[in-house]
Amino acid sequence: MSYRVLVVDDEPLARERLKRLMLEHADFTCIAEAGDGAAAVSWLQQFNADVVLLDIQMPGLDGLQAAERIAELEKPPVIIFCTAYDDHAVSAFRVNAADYLLKPIRKEDLARALCRAIERLERSAASPEASARTHISAKTAQGLTLIPVENVIYFSADQKYVSVHHLDGETLIDDSLKQLEEEFPQHFLRIHRSTLVAVDRISGIENTDEGAILCLKGLDDPLPVSRRHVASVKRFIKGV
Repeated sequence: MSYRVLVVDDEPLARERLKRLMLEHADFTCIAEAGDGAAAVSWLQQFNADVVLLDIQMPGLDGLQAAERIAELEKPPVIIFCTAYDDHAVSAFRVNAADYLLKPIRKEDLARALCRAIERLERSAASPEASARTHISAKTAQGLTLIPVENVIYFSADQKYVSVHHLDGETLIDDSLKQLEEEFPQHFLRIHRSTLVAVDRISGIENTDEGAILCLKGLDDPLPVSRRHVASVKRFIKGV
């Protein structure tokens, strides 16, 4: 199978370099190129591509803005950002990019990103929810951290801050609980206005004098279930 690629960069030399690098990948064909985000969106509204190699810093509609519009298409392509700046990584993954490559693009990095794109395309063909992210991104003191969704135990909100509690600890993230709930409706269940839990980690619900509590695999202490959500949580557990 040959995957169709749109290359988007305001620098002609950068587009040429990406096209040369793709010559080493027989499964991918550059079918078009664009010099800015608006041109890329316009082209995709008329034609189809499987993958978009997308710069971020461009005049007019930048790469992040273009990615948001591309995501609204009926059949959006997989996006791989290719940029000279590393300070947009968290925003890039929030628009569901498959990868984030720093210029000058290395052959091995592009190869890895294209492999991820194939995985994303195959999942999309197999499952209606495949467009959801496979990792939760966070900007930490160590740089960009990617947390596999399958490692998440629960999300909790404390005022304007949201934390993801996962197998390796706890990390602050930029996503809101509402965004996460809408993106992963099959993976996470609301048990409290400030808590979403991974459905595959639910082991049972118990009633106490203080109210209902939910036990999760991989978590020592149970989590409180609000009175508003007790009935829906119990219905979900009975239906599992």
